[in-house]
Amino acid sequence: MAIESQEQSRAAARAEAREAAREAEARELQTWQGQVEELRGLVSDRALTGETLLLNMGPHHPSTHGVLRLLLELDGEEIVTCLPDIGYLHTGIEKNIESKTYEKAVTLTDRMDYLSPMSNNMVFCMAIEKLVELDVPPRAQAVRVICLELSRIASHLVWLGTHALDMGAMSVFLYGFRERERILDMFEMLSGQRMMGSYFRPGGLWRDITAEFGPALADFLEYMPPKVEDYELLLRNNPLWIDRTYGVGVVEPEQALAWGMSGPSLRGSGVNWDIRKAEPYSGYEQYEFNVPLGDHGDVYDRFMVRIEEMKESLSIIRQAWSKLPQGAFRSDNRKFVPPPRAELGQSMEAVIHHFKLWTEGFSVPDEEVYVAIESPRGEIGCYLHGTGGNTPRRVHFKTPSFMHISALGKMAEGHFIADLVGIIGSIDIVLGDSDR
Repeated sequence: MAIESQEQSRAAARAEAREAAREAEARELQTWQGQVEELRGLVSDRALTGETLLLNMGPHHPSTHGVLRLLLELDGEEIVTCLPDIGYLHTGIEKNIESKTYEKAVTLTDRMDYLSPMSNNMVFCMAIEKLVELDVPPRAQAVRVICLELSRIASHLVWLGTHALDMGAMSVFLYGFRERERILDMFEMLSGQRMMGSYFRPGGLWRDITAEFGPALADFLEYMPPKVEDYELLLRNNPLWIDRTYGVGVVEPEQALAWGMSGPSLRGSGVNWDIRKAEPYSGYEQYEFNVPLGDHGDVYDRFMVRIEEMKESLSIIRQAWSKLPQGAFRSDNRKFVPPPRAELGQSMEAVIHHFKLWTEGFSVPDEEVYVAIESPRGEIGCYLHGTGGNTPRRVHFKTPSFMHISALGKMAEGHFIADLVGIIGSIDIVLGDSDR
């Protein structure tokens, strides 16, 4: 009897477990149906009836170039709707800056677009300099241009390598990272760090260029041009590359402007807008360079624009280095810039300035400014509102990756999933640039 009673108890427990599993499955189904209903108006009516398939691409997919989730509505292989979903990398950088003094906040900007940290440093420093009317010596301006163009090349090398790898061209990925190492080595000579160097500071630079930087730069300027030609020859007339890029992800000029696109993605559609030319900063008006433009606004044109941009960047660096002025590398305005270490043993006033600037920072007027520059991805802008004290009231960055992700949905419609991989690569997004 005891054995029969135990068997009955086990059978009852199994029945209860099966019933609980069915109820859990029913709850999950109800939840999922509720989520589909929430997408009404964002996807077609066919998705609500199950006629088309809803599929997540990312946030762990390698071809989304970061933690980007794309909710795709598919009719077979064709994309009916593409809904970008961001926020998986949110770091709260803008909010954190509000609790930092201005000099200390520079280090946070490095972490946004982590493939071009100096562009982030530059726009933030320029906003501070504009707000407090802080001068920047000519030598610092020229070195900033050199570093910004090296950053542009380094960023484009990562874009080219990963974009080509997404499309099956592995060799270009290896070559691109090989050349990028030379640039990162030069950044280490300047700042002590390969990537997050915070080399630009309000009023100029952290320190002057080092003795080994000049020979390394001269060697790079001789070494790099043939390499760019090699990348172009490998891909420009490659039949597979042409099949994957011609006529894919076409963006008309009017659409590109309406969607807020900028940089190479905008110029690939034939719109001649480059902030370095239109609104020069840091002495860019002194240098001769062309603005490459596309004709059709497709993936191929965006590829060619960036290839040509690397050539133009090398030309700008060569010009800036050939006429690099002598003089100070940072402003001598001691209300905002710490005195040189050599002065600390000779001047009590220098000691006081040093102590006050590193403990309290400097005060900025209760006013607001907006500054924009041309980053490798497009227009990066900084809105800065002071408090009259040593921390900002509000800091907000307008970043190109955010704008381009918002346009991605429309660019993808009507294409295949394989085409979407190429389209994502062609707009060169960095999720740290978007999730701030």
